[in-house]
Order: sequence, then structure tokens, then C-alpha cells
Amino acid sequence: MKIDVRGIIKEYGIITISIWIMVVGVYFFKFPNNFAFGGVTGFSTVVSRLTGISAGDFTFAANMALLILGFLFLGKSFGIRTVYASLLMSVSISFLERHCPIELPMTNEPLLELMFAIFLPGVGSAILFNIGGSSGGTDIIAMILKKYTSLNIGTVLFLVDVAAVVLAFVVFGPATGLYSSLGLLAKSLVIDGVIENMNLCKCFTIICDDPDPICRYIIEELGRSATTYAAQGAFTHHNKTIILTTMRRTQAVRLRMFIKDREPTAFILISNSSEIIGKGFLTL
Repeated sequence: MKIDVRGIIKEYGIITISIWIMVVGVYFFKFPNNFAFGGVTGFSTVVSRLTGISAGDFTFAANMALLILGFLFLGKSFGIRTVYASLLMSVSISFLERHCPIELPMTNEPLLELMFAIFLPGVGSAILFNIGGSSGGTDIIAMILKKYTSLNIGTVLFLVDVAAVVLAFVVFGPATGLYSSLGLLAKSLVIDGVIENMNLCKCFTIICDDPDPICRYIIEELGRSATTYAAQGAFTHHNKTIILTTMRRTQAVRLRMFIKDREPTAFILISNSSEIIGKGFLTL
């Protein structure tokens, strides 16, 4: 079996970049402000205050413990990408903690810092989820629960995050607790929004008299395919052809311009979709 070396390098390159994006948001914006949301790194701020252990050291220890649990309970089904991502995140945070220590927030604007503490890890997580990866941490707990129990995994993980936020209220006070609550609520929205925008495509329904030039342009110039079927106008009873096709946003702009120049009388319906399954798009 031939190994796709280029594909592997690309995949792990994407994982590395996404983890670094997450690490920047966690280390420079989340830790200094004691924001307690988002799995292991959320708990680490609380544990750091209660025990004196640095947030980076706790994150490293917790991720290693969860990796061991993953190997024990999941065995070979435990993905190597998750191991790599979890190790990279732990090592990166520990490296920054030792070589770029930061004790105070970068600014005096906690809301601004919260935005970056939400957005950067959210973008990194979205990139990982989009390629079927995971940063480890509490995601490993989800994998174990999925395999051995019938519990609602989303609810369990949400309760874990809520527990960290409640501890933030107790340990750091109402202000930090409220910021952490806001972060918890916004995190999933950011991740869902980023994933949706990364996968966003344009779905065309084109009603025209002469479909051949449009279909040739779609196939030969845009590298996409299309489906056509005959139709008839309800008012004029003229014969029409309907073209169905789906493509990326940049290709959609080119197709619109082509139709405008080639057949300006065509009727076009354009809709957005972020879940298209089939050849050239997502696979099951």
C-alpha cells in the first residue's frame, strides 16, 4: 500500500498550526486572566491558584494522564493524531511558560482579552475538528464515554466545563466567573461558525434556454460537474433547462460573471450550504 507522504505532511502541518493558534490564545490571554472555561486548560487556572502548581504544568500532567487513560481504554482505536496534538499543546505551553513567562494580562481590558481567549482557541479547535482531529484533553474522556457508556457525551462535557466556571466564581470572584461564563457560552458558537465558514459552498439552480455553454464552463473551466433536466415555464410554456451545480465561493463568483455575460436572461437561485457530501466535497 502506497503511503501518501505529502498528504501526511500537510495533515500534520495543519494540526501543528491549529495547536499553536490555540496555545497563543490559552497562554497569553486565558491563563493571565484566570478565565476558567474549555476543558483541561479551564481547570488549570483554578488548580494553579489553589495549589500553586503552574497552569502549564497542570495542563501537561493532566493531558499525559488522559493520554494514558486513552491508551488503556481505547487501545489501537486511540488516534495518533490526537496523541500528537495533545503532546504538542502540552509541550508548547510548558516551553512558553519557561522561556516567555507572563504573570499579568497584556492589557487592562479584560473583555478584549476574553475575546482573544475565545476566538484563537476556537479557530484552532475548528480547524482540528474540520480534519477529524482533536486536541486531546477532555475530548479523550468523550471518546471513552462514547465507547463504554450510553451517556450523552455533549451533556457530560458541558457539565465538566460548568464545574470549572463555578469554581472560578468561588476562587477568583464574580467578575472572573462571569467572564468565564461568557467564554463558555461563546466558545461553541465560535467553533461552529468557523467550521461552517470553512466549508461554505454555493449551490446554484440555473434556469436557462441554452445550457451547453454554461455546462462546458462549469466542467472545463471550474472543474466541477452539474446535473441538468428539462422543464417548462408555467406562464409561457416555453421549454427550459435547469442546471444544478455546487462549488466553492471563489468559483461561484466566476460562474455568476460568466452567466451574466453569456446568458443574461437566465434565472439563477443561489443558496449557501456547509454540509455537502459527495465527490469533491465531504465524505461520509
